Amino acid sequence: MTVSPVATRNVRASFIAMVVAIAVWVYLMPPPAAVRAETLHAGALLILVIGLWALGALPEYLTGLIFFLLAMLLAIVPPNVVFSGFASSTLWLVLGGLILAAAVTHTGLGERFARLLLDRFSLSYAGLIAIVVLVSVLLAFVMPATVSRVLLLIPILTAAAARMGFAPGSNGYNGICLAAIMGTYQCGTSVLPANAPNLILAGAAETLYHAHLTYAEYLYLQFPVMGVLKGLAIVLLIRLLFPATLQSSADTRVTRKPMSAAEWRLAAILLAALLLWMTDFIHGIQPGWVALAAAIVCLLPRVGAVPLTVFNERVRFGPFFYIAAVLGVGSMMSASGLGQALGHILQNALELVPHHDARNFASLTLLGTFTGLATINTVQPAVLAPLAGHFATLAHWPVKAALMTMAIGFGTVFLPYQVPPIVVGLQLAGIPLRTALRLTLPLAVLSLVVLFPVDYFWWRTVGYFGH
Repeated sequence: MTVSPVATRNVRASFIAMVVAIAVWVYLMPPPAAVRAETLHAGALLILVIGLWALGALPEYLTGLIFFLLAMLLAIVPPNVVFSGFASSTLWLVLGGLILAAAVTHTGLGERFARLLLDRFSLSYAGLIAIVVLVSVLLAFVMPATVSRVLLLIPILTAAAARMGFAPGSNGYNGICLAAIMGTYQCGTSVLPANAPNLILAGAAETLYHAHLTYAEYLYLQFPVMGVLKGLAIVLLIRLLFPATLQSSADTRVTRKPMSAAEWRLAAILLAALLLWMTDFIHGIQPGWVALAAAIVCLLPRVGAVPLTVFNERVRFGPFFYIAAVLGVGSMMSASGLGQALGHILQNALELVPHHDARNFASLTLLGTFTGLATINTVQPAVLAPLAGHFATLAHWPVKAALMTMAIGFGTVFLPYQVPPIVVGLQLAGIPLRTALRLTLPLAVLSLVVLFPVDYFWWRTVGYFGH
């Protein structure tokens, strides 16, 4: 039975109307005993904004602008709280990343890099899948925008799959594309500037707790398991679930031109930024200012890598305002007391106990993971980060430890709709959602059963729980 697009739109419209009605009802209802009016009003605005984001009712940035408007008109919290995201270096990391991603695409450096590795190391199907995942991971270090990386890789890989004799819909075609899509997002959650949820989490840590998640610290803690081991898990599962064999005559090599001067300059700028990111624990310069400086150099006349017109023509500012709004939502939850109230409710469900690190780790990572089933990945840290301080106090952890468990949660995907860039990649490759589920569900279960316990022992080994 096929559901018509009109019926789908009507169902979504009904859910949107329900979200708006619930938000209005919560806003107008009398505050319960011991609950401040601003806390209740913040809850109403949270229901509205999170509901609109989760349902995709409007473009994310437009919902974010609605949040700014209503928060100011309703005077729920002061303006410095509503717009606190603009004072976060993380937001400027987003802007710098958008410019760098546009430069990588404009100069052709990203495509050259991807094709170079694919042409040189694609010797077998299993080897090809491994190289696709490796390329996806490496691009996360130099191209901080998940959608941009997906949009770069999928056209290259669909063309490569065709040259190898893999028709759309075949195991080989699906395996190659899914390796890029899943590797780009899921492994990218272990590299700080690579994905929007990472940046939202870092921004929330800064604005709510004045805690700075450095590039090196984030990489050291998350990459060994959620980057390397998860990448290996993706390769093994695709090899098992989407088996295929390369044709012996398959040749993906194409003639390439030498690198242009703009590509060389951009490569030097990206290398310098990467080195500064990786050594931020030495010099103390936050990743946002490194990214912004690299972006400015990219745009400078003569010494830069791209013309100034790229800023106006290729940089899309939607993510900038969207993440600013998400950070503002987190600050509103904290300042209004809503975060503390939700923390008390969740504490009764989670039963965090001091010095029971394994139990607390399991509770918080599972909370972060299953929150994603009710919303989209970028909203997860906005909802949970304001609760991290309360959780950390109950578990007797540093607040960073409670925050970092959320990265494990939003890096674990059960259903494709949780991550908009995954949906974009599937649509671009023409892969049905039911096909993607053949990989996302086993990978999520493997993460819960194997990778989460390994992550716990890694954190314990490096002393991240603070005792």
